[in-house]
Amino acid sequence: MEETDITALLSEWAGGDQTALARLAPLVYPDLHALANSFFRKERPDHTLQPTALVGEVFMKLMARRKLTFENRRHFYALSARLMRYALIDHARTAGAEKRGQQIQFVPLSEEIPWLNSSSQEITDLDRALDELALLDPAQVEMLEMRYLMGCTVQETAEIMGSSPSTVDRKVRLARAWLYSKLRGVEPGAE
Repeated sequence: MEETDITALLSEWAGGDQTALARLAPLVYPDLHALANSFFRKERPDHTLQPTALVGEVFMKLMARRKLTFENRRHFYALSARLMRYALIDHARTAGAEKRGQQIQFVPLSEEIPWLNSSSQEITDLDRALDELALLDPAQVEMLEMRYLMGCTVQETAEIMGSSPSTVDRKVRLARAWLYSKLRGVEPGAE
C-alpha cells in the first residue's frame, strides 16, 4: 500500500465519497489494529475492551464526524491514535465509576512514563494536560503520543514527523518533564 493511495482515499472520503471509506478500511485496518495492540500492551491484562473493538470504535467515531479533512496519512493515524486514547479514557471513566471504593491496581501507562497510572483518574488528568500542552506546542504532543502511546521509535517518529531524531528526542524529553511537573505539581528539577 502506498501513502498516495491512502491519502487519495482520505481526500475522497473528506469530499463526501462514502464508498472511499469502504476502499480505505482494508488498507488501514492492519495498521490501526497494530496501533490498538500497542495501546493494549500498556493496559492491565484483564482489560474488558479488546483491540478489535477499539479499532471499531475509531471507525465509528470517524464516521460520526461531520467534516473530515486529512492533510495526509500521518494526520489520519495521529487522529486515530487520539480517538483510541479518548475511547480508553471513556472506558476508564466508566470502569472507575463502577469500581469506586475497590482496590485499583497500578499499571504504568508506559515504561518511559512509569509514574503515570493508566488505570485510574490519572489518565483523564493526562488527557487534560496533553490538551493544554497542545496549545503550547502541538508537534510536541504528537511526538509524545507517537513515542509512548503508539509505540514508535525515535527514528520512526522523526520520519513520520519529517524531523530529525535529535529534535524528536529533545521535544519528547521536554514534554515528559512538562507532564511530570503538571501532573505531579512539582517544579522541574525539584525532585
